[in-house]
Amino acid sequence: MPDQIRSFRAEAVVLRHANWGEADRILTIYTRDQGKIRVIAKGARKIRSRKAGHLEPFTHITLQLAKSRDLPIVTQVETLDPYLPLREDLIRTGYAAYVMELLDRFTYEEEGPHPSLFHLLTDTLTRLCGQAESWTIVRYYEMRLLDFLGFRPQLVECANCRAAIEPVDQYFSPSAGGIICPKCGAGLPGLWPVSVEALKYLRHFQRSNFNDAARAKVAPEIQKEVETLMQAYFTYLLERSLNTPGFIKRMKS
Repeated sequence: MPDQIRSFRAEAVVLRHANWGEADRILTIYTRDQGKIRVIAKGARKIRSRKAGHLEPFTHITLQLAKSRDLPIVTQVETLDPYLPLREDLIRTGYAAYVMELLDRFTYEEEGPHPSLFHLLTDTLTRLCGQAESWTIVRYYEMRLLDFLGFRPQLVECANCRAAIEPVDQYFSPSAGGIICPKCGAGLPGLWPVSVEALKYLRHFQRSNFNDAARAKVAPEIQKEVETLMQAYFTYLLERSLNTPGFIKRMKS
């Protein structure tokens, strides 16, 4: 029988990296065809390393990887898109890091490919490099991410009694995964109030393609309300808070 293939090629985005040993670097990458994996770049921290500049977080790359007993070893790497505008503005850097953190927290190594998630990631990083409103780009990303992962929030009917949602202020229940009508939500703990305006935009991001979603002009107070609600939902699903929202808030202030 022929020898088992000892190397393979991967298209990926670098999610994060960590130092290993005296000169190596372990990378967590999200690939188009294998999902999330870890690889090791030998000598990547050496001054003369030709690989180092290609292996920074939120860089779109192609790699040649050699299989080993432990982690695959990076033998060649080429940058497809460095997303340079994300590195030139701290707010964009923060949003890009948030996008990466969400994907990293919700996915596991070796769980297999999810091309839709990969393309959502690269599309979002490309959009963050452009002129569209970053807040809208990230809200759209959140909704599509939840769809692909099976956590689509119920925004059309009450998640408790299934009654159609009326155009009045509502509640949101992270544990129920959606909107709770005033009748069901009165006096219940663990609910977040949701205004009619905030719910309108949440539905808009959920049902629209990106071009339609990007046309939304959301008032600052509604932006804050939507953002707070989404963070509550993510904290419930992940059972812990995210790190990057605090960084973004500090950069904005």
